[in-house]
Amino acid sequence: MGVRLAATKLHIPPSAARRPTFLPLVAVLLLCSASYLLGVWQHGGFASPSESPAVSIATAVACTTAAGPVTRKKAPSARARSRSSPSQPSRALDFSAHHAAAADDALAAASSGSSPSSSSSPASPRRYPACPVKYSEYTPCEDVERSLRYPRDRLVYRERHCPASERERLRCLVPAPRGYRTPFPWPASRDVAWFANVPHKELTVEKAVQNWIRVDGDKLRFPGGGTMFPNGADAYIDDIGKIIPLHDGSIRTALDTGCGVASWGAYLLSRDILAMSFAPRDSHEAQVQFALERGVPAMIGVLASNRLTYPARAFDMAHCSRCLIPWQLYDGLYLIEVDRVLRPGGYWILSGPPINWKKYWKGWERTKEDLNAEQQAIEAVARSLCWTKVKEAGDIAVWQKPYNHAGCKASRKVKSPPFCSGKNPDAAWYDKMEACITPLPEVSGANDVAGGAVKKWPQRLTAVPPRVSRGGVRGVTAKSFAQDTELWRRRVRHYKSVISQFEQKGRYRNVLDMNARLGGFAAALAAAGDPLWVMNMVPTVGNSTTLGAIYERGLIGSYQDWCEGMSTYPRTYDLIHADSVFTLYKNRCEMDRILLEMDRVLRPRGTVIIRDDVDMLVKVKSVADGMRWDSQIVDHEDGPLVREKILLVVKKYWTAQDQDQ
Repeated sequence: MGVRLAATKLHIPPSAARRPTFLPLVAVLLLCSASYLLGVWQHGGFASPSESPAVSIATAVACTTAAGPVTRKKAPSARARSRSSPSQPSRALDFSAHHAAAADDALAAASSGSSPSSSSSPASPRRYPACPVKYSEYTPCEDVERSLRYPRDRLVYRERHCPASERERLRCLVPAPRGYRTPFPWPASRDVAWFANVPHKELTVEKAVQNWIRVDGDKLRFPGGGTMFPNGADAYIDDIGKIIPLHDGSIRTALDTGCGVASWGAYLLSRDILAMSFAPRDSHEAQVQFALERGVPAMIGVLASNRLTYPARAFDMAHCSRCLIPWQLYDGLYLIEVDRVLRPGGYWILSGPPINWKKYWKGWERTKEDLNAEQQAIEAVARSLCWTKVKEAGDIAVWQKPYNHAGCKASRKVKSPPFCSGKNPDAAWYDKMEACITPLPEVSGANDVAGGAVKKWPQRLTAVPPRVSRGGVRGVTAKSFAQDTELWRRRVRHYKSVISQFEQKGRYRNVLDMNARLGGFAAALAAAGDPLWVMNMVPTVGNSTTLGAIYERGLIGSYQDWCEGMSTYPRTYDLIHADSVFTLYKNRCEMDRILLEMDRVLRPRGTVIIRDDVDMLVKVKSVADGMRWDSQIVDHEDGPLVREKILLVVKKYWTAQDQDQ
């Protein structure tokens, strides 16, 4: 990648040319020169670049290669730069993927407790050591040992429980396992992964007859099977497509509860349907980690006591294939939560117990009476939600949520559960589930779609979301939405001009946007046809009303407080985008807490793009330089006069094996 420095053009109006006065010009030049010299003196005097701790804008940074440790070359003098060709790019960060790399001697010395020879400078950044290898799959808010402190009733212990004190927080870099290799590019990754990246065989034994996963030498293969679709996910989805429309663009976002290795979501992608798959940590060893390694959207999550971390009316379809969730218990609480996140007219699909119990009751080792009672209870909860049963065919049953509640409130024979009152339907960050129906927005006619109908995919990607057009997103209008869409198209073009690996199809698959706003970054990537998906995170400390609009665009995401860990495994993402995150969290939590979490979820040789004010980026870079990251600050897409800059980062390749050497 080469950093292309744009030339600054000065536009002088004609009126200024008619009356040339040189005295003001000379005065301005003298003042500017004095200011410059004062600034140089304050930031380290006139020492050579190698001695100055100041961070230069758009300077070259040498990266780790397989040939040896990082070396940082002395920056050329101004005279040398003036002799060079203006079109010659500066030394580039190495964004290419590597399967192996040499250990960084200086950082290895730091992690072992000794000081590298180059650390004599007082401006040397703090060097973060590597965590012990036992933390290679560490998930801070779903830690297995910490979870045992919490009640097992309703699986509360498997919910998010983040470190409560600094003593519990890791202040080290989570290592990749020995032998870690760059994942296969999409679409090959859907069917194969490196065993060394997720070294678990439990599911290959436990689910051997169900075609979930199998070991093949140094690889893991995913045949696409599942507990309720032994003939493969493709055939299973085709059966669903005979009941509801999966091919006309009306269904775009889906939720898979208890997802296994996410084969359902993996095979929906070829139909332009984007599924958010979730499962709890360790119910089946590493199932969500397998999904992410395949390049399929997934998060750690569970239906227990808290609301799912998604807004109301988010998903066009929800799915449970033998997910073992007791839908009929606790006054139908879990089905009520599915109702909250389903869009008006959305579908709920259930396969596995108790559906088709007359055929499977012996194999399920349950009595006919028990299974029949469970199905009748689920049917009763669905009716109380005003759902309509579309069809039950073989192993699959499908219900549909009403398009509005105009007739539901009056026609329900059973008044339980009641409709919720007063609570924000989109609030879903540690908010407790309640046994009440989330009311849909009011409509003027019986055939209207509550909250407004969305366009079919792909038109809905750029169409004004109904929440925006109806004033439901604070501070956003249809005009500002269109401007934001165009802004991010331009910004993504700029990113691609400075990061050449964007041109390599499949180089980036799993992408995280830490401050997604309206989803403009993800929409620009999707419009360009890049074979990737973006997890759009909306910080809880900002304007969280935007997440609903993101889903109305046909994208997916979640709420997140970046002072806490994310509900995902280490090495989830190939690319992380952080727009003004550090300004947003200024004075809320330590900068390195956020950066260490970014490092945890970033794959070796992964890329980070951080946008922020230049003063903030200098501080971020000073911390990042101690984290086995190579980084450089480059100019804003509008040129060097804009205070906002961009920090480009490459995470160095290193593993637990390098740590031991």
